Parts: sequence; C-alpha cells; structure tokens
Amino acid sequence: MRELDRLRNVMRRDQVFDFVQEKRLPFSSGRHSVTAGELDISHGTILYVEDISVSFDGFKALNDLTLYINDGELRCIIGPNGAGKTTMMDVITGKTRPDSGVAYFGQTMDLTRMSEYEIAHAGIGRKFQKPTIFPFHTIFENLELAMAANKKVWPTLFATINAEQRDRIGDVMEIIGLKDLRYQEASSLSHGQKQWLEIGMLLTQNPRLLLVDEPVAGMTHQEMDKTAELLKRLAGDHSVVVVEHDMDFVRSIADTVTVLHEGSVLAEGSMQQMQDDPRVIEVYLGE
Repeated sequence: MRELDRLRNVMRRDQVFDFVQEKRLPFSSGRHSVTAGELDISHGTILYVEDISVSFDGFKALNDLTLYINDGELRCIIGPNGAGKTTMMDVITGKTRPDSGVAYFGQTMDLTRMSEYEIAHAGIGRKFQKPTIFPFHTIFENLELAMAANKKVWPTLFATINAEQRDRIGDVMEIIGLKDLRYQEASSLSHGQKQWLEIGMLLTQNPRLLLVDEPVAGMTHQEMDKTAELLKRLAGDHSVVVVEHDMDFVRSIADTVTVLHEGSVLAEGSMQQMQDDPRVIEVYLGE
C-alpha cells in the first residue's frame, strides 16, 4: 500500500470517530460531549473529505476524492485545469451536492446536509478569484457590512455596530494592511488591495476555515509577497486552503501541497517532493 493511501486510512473519520461504529455516545467512556452546532476538532482535523464523487452530464469532476485538512494548517491545492479544484470547493461550501461520499467540518457537521448559509455560519469562508467588494463604499464600510452579527440585508444597512465590533474591524484592517486607508473608497484600491479587503471581509465573520481561490492572479510581485505574508499570518488561528497556479507563490507559503488530477488526489507532500514526483511533472508541472 502506498504511503499516501496508508495515511488516508489512518485519517479516515470512521476510524477516529469510532463511537459511530460502536454505537456509543461521544461523551461515554471518557469522551467529551459536543454541543449541537459546536465545531469538534478534538482529533486535530478540521475538514474531512472522503470518497467524494461528482458528475456533470457524464463528466466526472470529482472521482472518489479523499482529502484531510488539519486545524490551523496552510494547505495549497494545485492541479491542471479540469482537475476538480473548483468543484471540490463547491462541495465544501454547499454549492454542489456530491453524488456519493461524505464531507465533514470537524467530526460532527455533515456539510452534505447543510445549506450554503449554514456552512458559512458554521465557520467556513470562501474567497473567489475575482474580488466581490462594495466599490463605492469605504474600506471600513465594506468590513462593517460583512460583519457576521446580522446577515439580513435590510437590517444590516441600518445597523449600528458596537464598540467590540468596531475594535474587531480595526484589528482586521491592521491584519490586511489597510488601516491607513480606512476611509478610502474601495474602487480606488489596487487589484492586490481589493483582494486583501475581501479576505478581511471574510475575517470579520470569524471563519475557522478559509478557502482562497487563486489569490495572486494579476498581482504585482510586491503584492504577491504581501499576500504570502498575510496568508502565513492567518494560518494557526485559521485553517487556510489555497488553490493556486503560480508555483513560485505556492513554494513561498506551502508546507504541504496536494495535487489533484482527474478529480482525485494524485500526490501529496512538500513542494520539493511534488517537483521531484514524475507523475506530477507529467500531468502538471511539466505542462
């Protein structure tokens, strides 16, 4: 058995979450109880994707995909076009329902049975490649609108934030490096700054898992360097999954790289290991 397959068998949720197999309650035999809606990462894994398959009109976008993300890690996902990267994120965020397989946030939240809103409220945030910000509002107002306190549009427009929320927005502006531009309209920002603002908008919602799609596409080298620093800073307090094509950027941030090909994991390990893997060279890096 290959090392990657052996690791997957060890990591499987039905192995670590053994009270399901034994029909025991989670708090029996010394196990801790879990409140409904609570994120359970007691085994150190925040995302379980197991044997997920998705087909569109006969095309298998995901083919028994199995993937595990640890709490607080920064993981990079690479792969050629059509490898299944976007569909994978669609399944995790509830946009697409899989034909088979399971996806869990922690050990108890079944993502395949949750709505997109429920998944976002549970603590999974997604940043798309193209920034989706409010261009004619200031940076502060963008972050204010994104606060997790009230997601309904009408109340949000007229809500007054409290001191704690205002402090949180200040912290986020500091993290994304835009604090000095707080009263500047978002439309005047550079492309890179708009990307950081959208990441900040996600951060105001206090996600535990961030899915970031091609964050440095179209950025200057200086902006890429700052984005690398930002994502590495977020790891630890958050789990960060970055889908990216720029290999230099991936090399600068990744401890672990997962290579997707034809809807499943082809290889996983350090960037150096991926660069030396002949299968990866053939299907992706050597293109």
